[in-house]
Order: sequence, then C-alpha cells, then structure tokens
Amino acid sequence: MAHAHESNTKRIWIVFGILSVITLVEVYLGIIKPEALHLHGPGTSWLNWIFIILTLAKAYGIAWVFMHLEGEKKWFRRSIIWTAVFLITYLITLLLIEGGYIYDTLSPLVKW
Repeated sequence: MAHAHESNTKRIWIVFGILSVITLVEVYLGIIKPEALHLHGPGTSWLNWIFIILTLAKAYGIAWVFMHLEGEKKWFRRSIIWTAVFLITYLITLLLIEGGYIYDTLSPLVKW
C-alpha cells in the first residue's frame, strides 16, 4: 500500500522564517556592532561568539531538516552531530589561538 504524499510546504516556510530571523540578527549585529559586545570574552569578543553560535544553530537546523537527520536512527544522528560538534569546536579553538598569534605578531607591521 502506497503512502499518501504529504506536503511539507508549511514546514519549509517555518524553517525559512527561523533561518531568516537568525540571519537578520547576524546582519543587524554586523552592521550595528554594539560597543558593549566588543568586550573580550573567552578567546575573542562576545560579538564573535554570538556570530559563531548563531552560525552553528543555522547549520544544525539545516542539517536536521534538509539533510533529513530527524528521520534517522538515534545513534546514527548522534554520530553525525557529535562528530561535527567536536570538529567545529577543534577548528574554532585553532582559529582563535592562531588568529590571536597572527594578530599579535603582525599588528606592529600591518594597520588593521
């Protein structure tokens, strides 16, 4: 017996709305750059941390909905998500460490 094809139009619009709101917040913060968020957080400013977190939230939502992770088995989902979380955390750590080193090294030579 064949399944009746159900429309996901409403769901796609909801996801589009959520991703649009997150993107608008990122663009707004990128344009305004509030002075209070330029305070130095762990490794970088709080504004950069907000950008990193919002970008990861969008990536997670896209993978969850459009890559159909929600329909996969629990441990398969976890293996994909946690591997990505560890890899992204590692890359962010390297970027913050090396970026700080390059900034400290080149700041006397280059006008940023």
